[in-house]
Amino acid sequence: MNPIEIYDMLTAGRSHFLRVDELCRRAAESFPGVLPSKAELEAEAHLAQRDKKGLEKRQGEFLAEVLGDPVAGAHLCHAMLLPRAESMQSFAEYDKAGEIAFAGAHLKRHGKAAVVTLRNPRHLNAEDETTLEGIETAVDLALLDPRTEVCVMRGGPVEHPKWAGRRLFGAGINLTHLYQGKIRYLWYLIRDLGFVNKLYRGLAKPETSPEVDSIEKLWIAAVEGFAIGGHCQILLAVDYIVAAQDAYLTLPARKEGIIPGAANLRLPRFVGDRITRQAIMAERRIDCASPEGRMICDEMVPPGEIDRALEGLIERLTGSGVVSAAGNRRAIRAGQEPLDTFRRYMAVYAREQAQCHFSPALIANLEQNWNAANRK
Repeated sequence: MNPIEIYDMLTAGRSHFLRVDELCRRAAESFPGVLPSKAELEAEAHLAQRDKKGLEKRQGEFLAEVLGDPVAGAHLCHAMLLPRAESMQSFAEYDKAGEIAFAGAHLKRHGKAAVVTLRNPRHLNAEDETTLEGIETAVDLALLDPRTEVCVMRGGPVEHPKWAGRRLFGAGINLTHLYQGKIRYLWYLIRDLGFVNKLYRGLAKPETSPEVDSIEKLWIAAVEGFAIGGHCQILLAVDYIVAAQDAYLTLPARKEGIIPGAANLRLPRFVGDRITRQAIMAERRIDCASPEGRMICDEMVPPGEIDRALEGLIERLTGSGVVSAAGNRRAIRAGQEPLDTFRRYMAVYAREQAQCHFSPALIANLEQNWNAANRK
């Protein structure tokens, strides 16, 4: 039985939605041998990345086939754009208190804005398995909040001696955890089909195509210090970026040995093909205040003026209402990145990232460029 037939059976002819992790779990249970079993994955989870057998590459092949099919792939993208069940369960608590904390993120209502603060202070706000669910839940709630009109994402203060107490947007994927085998392959798909795509497309509704109707707000990102790797990818999915004049962006994908999410699809729209290749393949740093950085970032302010700039921006954006924001976002996407374009990209990404995740070159890169063997 091929992956499309399996998908149709597990979703009852696409009448039910399954997220990618649940889809793979049910496929492994219902069709033994097609995907690694729960017991096999649990055994692999305890191994360092260099010692894993690469069983999860079968998940990559399976998901690439599903995403490669126009009908099944669109349905899976739709499933990943729906609010998480945990988000719906947390909504009443957040709505009453006006703030809520999760592992990896804090959400607070601030006037007309819902502010998501990324938190992983010990690791320069890097993303890993401990942050993934919390960030997506915070994004869901920010979009669902009926009392706010715009959303803000920024990094919280960190603990590293070099940056102690400073806010940093984020250092991308937690490379130490990656080297130690603590990040599963599905993490990449859950992240980029999930909260990152929700920043770009909003929350889907179960009965309607995400391209026809969705729950959307304008997203503002505030970049302090740096936005490295995955955090730079986030910037490509938001509507407006305020950056400190001393902040910078990098996409060191070659040094990390992985594909930088949907940056390969989205970054050329901002800076063109040449600079995109330089950033991804040759580690080009982009200072926010440089001509190239201004192609990505909308507003530069002195490092100590981010809070003031955010207050003014929120007031400007909401002063006369944001009634047309959702419609304008959909219209821009129609020309830049329709859901079908994203689906086809993610089919390639699913297959290629699986190969990268288990490549010996990834281990060599992390040891050479990150000193990963000696980090804790």
